[in-house]
Amino acid sequence: MGTAHKFGNNIDTDLIVPGKYLSLSDAKDLGNICMEGADPEFVNKVKRGDVIVAGTNFGCGSSREHAPISILASGVNCVIAESFARIFYRNAINLGLLVLESAEAAKAISDGDEIEVAVIEGVIENKTTGKKYFFVPFPPSIMEIVKAGGIKKKLISDLNIEKN
Repeated sequence: MGTAHKFGNNIDTDLIVPGKYLSLSDAKDLGNICMEGADPEFVNKVKRGDVIVAGTNFGCGSSREHAPISILASGVNCVIAESFARIFYRNAINLGLLVLESAEAAKAISDGDEIEVAVIEGVIENKTTGKKYFFVPFPPSIMEIVKAGGIKKKLISDLNIEKN
């Protein structure tokens, strides 16, 4: 459950993490500049558990993982959008970021609304308005990746390997 931060259509990876920051590799540093190209004040407003809500084609532009890493590091663990760019979508899942497609929710939710997501059930509830929206839940194999915090952590756990 968290506050919605609303963005429009075609939020590309340069709006999420501007190109001048591509030399950064530390997640904390990336979290401190998350969404800077779209809203320079985002990092001052966002709190752990908040939700990004956007229109169509969220994450378009490039295949770099900086964008989903910065979103997770900012405290956001869920993005709801009408649609996602294919590579961003897969990178997000691989890193443990929930990316939920619900055109109805994305259009109806307003900036500042309180949102609760029941991931297994496929329900997004806008606590501010009392309305519920639905999405197709992830299959168990994808949920395992997200719950583990990403595919690398899942594989390490599955193989019972110590982290280096």
